[in-house]
Amino acid sequence: MRVSTAGSGDSKERMFTVVVLGLQSGRQRRAERRFTVGFSQLQATVQRITSSGGKITAVIPADSGSTPASTASQTPSSSAPVTASAPKPAHAAVPVNLYKPKTPFIGTVTENYSLLDEGAIGRVQHITFDLSGGDPHLNYVEGQSIGIIPDGEDANGKPHKLRLYSIASTRHGDDYHDNTVSLCVRQLQYEKDGETINGVCSTFLCDIEPGAKVKITGPVGKEMLLPEDEEANVIMLATGTGIAPMRTYLRRMFEPKERELNNWHFRGKAWLFMGAPKTPNLLYDADFEHYQSQFPENFRYTKAISREQQNSKGGRMYIQDRVLEHAEEIFAMIENPKTHVYMCGLRGMEPGIDEAMSAAAAAKGLDWSELRPQLKKADRWHVETY
Repeated sequence: MRVSTAGSGDSKERMFTVVVLGLQSGRQRRAERRFTVGFSQLQATVQRITSSGGKITAVIPADSGSTPASTASQTPSSSAPVTASAPKPAHAAVPVNLYKPKTPFIGTVTENYSLLDEGAIGRVQHITFDLSGGDPHLNYVEGQSIGIIPDGEDANGKPHKLRLYSIASTRHGDDYHDNTVSLCVRQLQYEKDGETINGVCSTFLCDIEPGAKVKITGPVGKEMLLPEDEEANVIMLATGTGIAPMRTYLRRMFEPKERELNNWHFRGKAWLFMGAPKTPNLLYDADFEHYQSQFPENFRYTKAISREQQNSKGGRMYIQDRVLEHAEEIFAMIENPKTHVYMCGLRGMEPGIDEAMSAAAAAKGLDWSELRPQLKKADRWHVETY
């Protein structure tokens, strides 16, 4: 959970009121309690409430007009489930829409190579663009997207509309020179009336040659931003090219050069759940295996390979099955207000994940339909599907 630090540098410490919903001893109805603490005690208070089973519904500056009902000297006591909630941060410094569709940046392709091993299904490419020479410079941060306007015209003779793609490189680029951006693109193909139809923009990108010019817009998006806290915990749920933002997080966390450039040394727990149809379709797999070997105390990598592994019922292994297998550990992490969950991939993955989280929550006596919006409100549940 993040709380505004505005005014925390004043000579008089700023006070906050923590609103807690719990079950009062001997009663069957929920009761609200409030605890007022100084900024320096806020995190410890949240942790104490969490461990006591309280549900934090708000964190309010004490000078906002809210009158506290009790103080932190009182010991919170409740058996109700907890989810820390707080207003979303503004992310004011994040660049957005530096280039728009009417005036796109013209980038140059520097490389385009396959991410798949022999025997894989489909086609997935890693494509890098040179961003040099822009005014303003097209900069971005991990978790954002850019738009691509493919060459050519649609069936009505109009220019193609842009398509958004999650960025797969950190703000420094794959070469650490701060002037490139990379995408992870799967060629869209589907059957219609017995004919194979290729996606316009995905095919344009997968076929593009180094040296070609491309219209780029953005960056856009604040939904998938990584927390700045070096001790945050990050659970990542990805299928297919939904791995793109997760790659940016993991490079920022564990690549030595990234750690040096950012002076940001991740010390929390990162857990990636990756779904793919076959082992050759696992994207950036060697990198993630390397991070796990180098940082075993900080990174865990769990795969769901649907056509090669079986779930507990003998069916295909999907990412939601892995979530159910590790439900107790996942929810133990979620109970920590420092834990963020990120989901990215095809929209069809959402119902399965939701069902798995509902079952896992129910096993712990929690209601996922109540818990998820609280996580979202606290800026701890991040979803980008397409």
